[in-house]
Amino acid sequence: MILTILAFLGILAVVIIAHELGHFATAKAFGVKVEEFGVGFPPRLIKIRRGETLYSLNAIPLGGFTKMAGEEDPQVSRSLASKKAGVRILVLGAGSLMNALLPILLFSIAFMIPHDMVTEPTVVKIVSPGSPAESAGIEPGDTLIGINGELVNNFGQFQRYVLLNLGKETTILVEHSDATTEEFQLIPRWKPPEGEGSIGVERDVDFALENRTVFSQSYPFWEAIPMGAGECIETFVLFKNEIIRIFIGASSFQVTGPVGIAQMTGEVARSGISPLLEFAGFISINLAIINLFPIPALDGGRIIFVLVEWIRRGKRVSPRTEGLVHAIGFIMLMAAILALTYQDIARIIAGESLLP
Repeated sequence: MILTILAFLGILAVVIIAHELGHFATAKAFGVKVEEFGVGFPPRLIKIRRGETLYSLNAIPLGGFTKMAGEEDPQVSRSLASKKAGVRILVLGAGSLMNALLPILLFSIAFMIPHDMVTEPTVVKIVSPGSPAESAGIEPGDTLIGINGELVNNFGQFQRYVLLNLGKETTILVEHSDATTEEFQLIPRWKPPEGEGSIGVERDVDFALENRTVFSQSYPFWEAIPMGAGECIETFVLFKNEIIRIFIGASSFQVTGPVGIAQMTGEVARSGISPLLEFAGFISINLAIINLFPIPALDGGRIIFVLVEWIRRGKRVSPRTEGLVHAIGFIMLMAAILALTYQDIARIIAGESLLP
C-alpha cells in the first residue's frame, strides 16, 4: 500500500508539474500575469509568494492549475484574454505539449536503467483458416522472429509491432522447423474475428515458457535518447490505432479514475523503476491527448472558445457565459471522477486487476 501511494503520487507530481510548467512558461513569455501556480487542488497546505505569483501545494493531489489574470475577461490588465488568438491557443495548448514531450525523457531514462528483458520463442501453434497468416503461407511450427526488419525477442514485442501496422502491408520474418528463414507479406486486420488476433495465429505458450530466459539490459544515453523518442512516437500511434479500434467495435472502451490509476501504478511499481517510468510516460501521453478534448474546463474546451472567436472575426463569447460553461464543466468532471472512483473501489474489493 505504501509503495502504491508513493509511486502514484510521484508519477502524478511529475506529470502535473510538467503540464502546468508548460502553461506557466508560455504565459510568462508572452507577458500574461500568473496569479498562482498550484500543484493539487485547494485547500492549500503550503504557499509561497515570489514576485507577483503565489506558489502553492494543495491537499487534493488530483491535478494542478496555473491561474492567469483574466482568463475570460480581456478588460483585466495583462490578462490572457487580452492577447491575440494565436498566443492564447499556444498558452492553453502548452501544457499538453509538455506532456507530449515529457515521455521522451522518461522513456530514455527507462532504457538507460538496467531492466529485465524477456526472451522467449514465438512458435505458431494454430493458424486460423482464412486469416492473413494462412493466406501469406505461415504454418504451425513456424517461429516468428521479426517484423518489418525488426527482430523480436518475445510475443509481446511482436504484438506491439503488429498493432503499429494495422491495415498496412507488413513483412513477417519466420524461421521454419528446418532452421531456414523466409519472409511473408500480409496485412494485419483492424477488426478480426473474436479470439483470432489481427494476423490469425495462436502461439505455443507452453513451449515459450519452457524456453524463456530473463537477462538485465541497459543502453548508453546516446542510444537511449533516440530509442525514447521512437517509443514516444510509437505510443502515440498505438493510442490512435486503439481509438480507431474502439470506434469500429474491435476493442472495448475502458475508463478508470484516480483509484484505478493508483492500483495500476502499484502493480507496475513492483516490476521495477524502468517499467514505472514507462508507465509514467504512458500516463503523460494520455493526459496530453485528453486535455485537448473539447470539454469545458479542460484546455481543449478553452481553445474551442478561442476558435469560435476567431471564426466570428473577433466577436467574443461574453466572459460571464464562458466562465459559467467552464464552471459547469468542472462540476461535471468532478462528478465523473467520483463515479469512476466508486467503480474502481468496487473492482478492487472484487479482487480484479486492470492489467492483463
